Amino acid sequence: MRSIAIGLLGAGNVGCGVLRLLEDNAEAIAARIGARVVVKHVLLRHPGARRAFDIPASAKVTDAQTVLDDPDVRVIVEVMGGLEPARGYVMQALAHRKHVVSANKALLGTHGKELFAEATRRGVTIHFEAAVAGGIPILRTLREGLASDRILGITGIINGTSNFVLDAMTRTGASYADAVQAAQEAGFAEADPTMDVSGVDAAQKLALLALVAFGLRVDPTAIPTEGITRVEPVDVQSAAALGCVIRSIAHAELVDGRRLRARVHPVLVPTLHVLAGVYGSYNAVLVNSAALGRSLYYGRGAGMMPTGTAVVSDLVEVCRSVVAFADRGPPPEALGTIADVVPISNGDERHENYLRVRVPNVPGVLAAVAGCLGRHGVSIKRLYQDPRGPELPVDMVLVTEAIEDVRLRGALAEIDALETTLVPTMRLRLLPPEPLDG
Repeated sequence: MRSIAIGLLGAGNVGCGVLRLLEDNAEAIAARIGARVVVKHVLLRHPGARRAFDIPASAKVTDAQTVLDDPDVRVIVEVMGGLEPARGYVMQALAHRKHVVSANKALLGTHGKELFAEATRRGVTIHFEAAVAGGIPILRTLREGLASDRILGITGIINGTSNFVLDAMTRTGASYADAVQAAQEAGFAEADPTMDVSGVDAAQKLALLALVAFGLRVDPTAIPTEGITRVEPVDVQSAAALGCVIRSIAHAELVDGRRLRARVHPVLVPTLHVLAGVYGSYNAVLVNSAALGRSLYYGRGAGMMPTGTAVVSDLVEVCRSVVAFADRGPPPEALGTIADVVPISNGDERHENYLRVRVPNVPGVLAAVAGCLGRHGVSIKRLYQDPRGPELPVDMVLVTEAIEDVRLRGALAEIDALETTLVPTMRLRLLPPEPLDG
């Protein structure tokens, strides 16, 4: 049987998952491709480090050029992460007319335009299913399963660390700090979880979803992004009293057919909403399309085997095209016209909102806060206080009627300028209930 040589850049958690899958499922993969996949080289930064997979000594290399310059290697699998040297290695691989499979959302979100342009110029492909939502085949679904439909919007939980933290706070009453520590101990959060809890990781993934779903390329740093670092137990408890849970949501939609609206932020999700039932480190993507309507894609969002599964699925697809002598063509995201866009303002969007205002327990503060809201046309739907004692600050919790974001932001700026406002006001949007028509 014919064999196809690949080079693996990186052998950390995901890389070892790829190697294990290729070994455990070698016969089934060969049958699906019509050729055997041979891992000829594995690039290692630390050759002596202990790993979850025993890499054959003959495959271990420490010089990237050994992998990139080898004419027998047809596919490069990049799972090393980061921007450099990954960008340089991928550019070299494309220049040598090698296909690329990557799990690196930061790389593709930041340098995707030049990498896809180089792939098109060289007539090879870049596949990146593993860069978004771990083992959920969401990109392939958007590109192929819904190819006959028109995607209108995407709403999802696409960062497992943030979801684990918020879910732990909801289930156990833990503080934010304790929930983060639990995520780290469980292996769902890095030692430095900033990329995840700040929303940056989700914004990078959302940019890739928008690219595939809408054919629109957006800089992830241009997507309005809020993290979960300011969520406190009082917010979780207040959400429960309102019949909601807090989840970090990424959302993108088309406006007027071609303009992109996008954002990442924590929201209050009604407990009967399908996304409220996404627990722990799981991910879920809710797609709204013109013909099918709403469809949900759910599964593990990270980890050695879920992410490794997505990488190997891409590898199988690429190797099939090699075997079929159809391996010289543009990457999927180069088909048609890709437009570079800047997300439109969210200022005209209308939401009900949860507000938490921390103030001293003194007379007059409620009137002052209500006056700020009233001057900007913000109506209060519900109000209650969480007193901590006569000498301690009060958490004033308000739910507003639906109001345009721009007007609410004006009111919040005025509230936060009050001498009695002790910390910046916590604002969370309320996600609308599930439509009754399904």
